[in-house]
Amino acid sequence: MSHTIHQKSKLLARVRRIKGQLEAAERALEAEAGCGQVLQLLASIRGAMNGLTAELMEDHLREHVMAAESDKARADSGEELIEVIRTYMR
Repeated sequence: MSHTIHQKSKLLARVRRIKGQLEAAERALEAEAGCGQVLQLLASIRGAMNGLTAELMEDHLREHVMAAESDKARADSGEELIEVIRTYMR
């Protein structure tokens, strides 16, 4: 079973919290809140996204690279993670 399916409810809860944070930032902008308040909201959103991304990267590495059943599966999963990291670092 894939780690995203196994942890589906936990991951969805995190995504929903991030969605709520984004909506709070939208409301703050609509209400013409101060830039400091909006920046703090955005920093919180970024931290939440980074945390979720790091958790999924770690789980991918553990399940699909370290515990791969064949060298080909390990190499393919490793390459997939490299591409994700490249995109993430842009």
